[in-house]
Amino acid sequence: MLMVGLTGGIGSGKSAVAARLAGLGAVIVDADRLSREVVAPGTEGLAEIVATFGDRVLGPDGALDRAVLGSLVFTDEPGRRALEAIIHPRVRTRTAELVAAAPPDAVIVNDVPLLVESGLAPTYHLVVVVQTALSIRLERLARDRGMAPAEVRRRIAAQADDARRRAAADVVLTNDGTRDDLHHAVDVLWAERLLPYAVNLRDRRAVQPPRPERVEADPTWPEQYARLAARIHRAVTPADLRIDHIGATAVPDLDSVDVIDIQLTVPCLGDADGALAEQLADAGFPRLPETGRGTPCRPERVHGSADPARPVCLYVREAGSPGGPR
Repeated sequence: MLMVGLTGGIGSGKSAVAARLAGLGAVIVDADRLSREVVAPGTEGLAEIVATFGDRVLGPDGALDRAVLGSLVFTDEPGRRALEAIIHPRVRTRTAELVAAAPPDAVIVNDVPLLVESGLAPTYHLVVVVQTALSIRLERLARDRGMAPAEVRRRIAAQADDARRRAAADVVLTNDGTRDDLHHAVDVLWAERLLPYAVNLRDRRAVQPPRPERVEADPTWPEQYARLAARIHRAVTPADLRIDHIGATAVPDLDSVDVIDIQLTVPCLGDADGALAEQLADAGFPRLPETGRGTPCRPERVHGSADPARPVCLYVREAGSPGGPR
């Protein structure tokens, strides 16, 4: 199944995107909702929070007073880490249960406010970031939640900035217009990228690279490679296999065919089959058809990308072989 990470700063409209995707058929896993469920009255999570921070974090009804707890940990780094150690493992467990219960061909959208801050981007096949101008966010939060500008700015300062989110994003949805504009962008994303990606992933089908027509150098090619490499690193075993950005897109300011060339080096080419091939396919990099075993001069395995919008040639080569690192 396709795993999509969805994130955005407070007031960006991330929840509106999640709701639209749910209406289109996605299975939404809402990290904020789960973080509340795992510390609801009567749960072990709430009991551990009380044991750690005292019963001052409880409201008159016995439920967690999130405002009080937030005031305790906002400027207390050890306290914040202690709280995360209570909540995050429980949220991960509940997330895994929801994913396991979803249909095998589902598009799972993980709505995670702190996705970038938590370093979770490589765990998803695709990361979608909702981005909105600060002035619009301030206006929306004042109108919809009654939040003062100073409070909004304080919360924004505590989150990753737009540049850091963009670096982690495979897709940026700009939400500076109307709700209809946003819905249209989500609908296009669903029809042209998410659904085809999910089908390709299920069928172990790689997107054929485009025709060899050179395009103007894209300054984001290195960032795109870094995201792909992080996913590969997380997917394969052993985890310390060498990964390199090769080919023309690795050369700054060089016009090239828009295909990210990646080299994965293995101790023995026989390791490229079996479990490793399945790990790469699960991560969104199926074997390209009819690649065989390379040539006598350059034995290799070649994988592509199941993502219809990001062609990749992933060469799996043996250390010391022609074309491989020395």
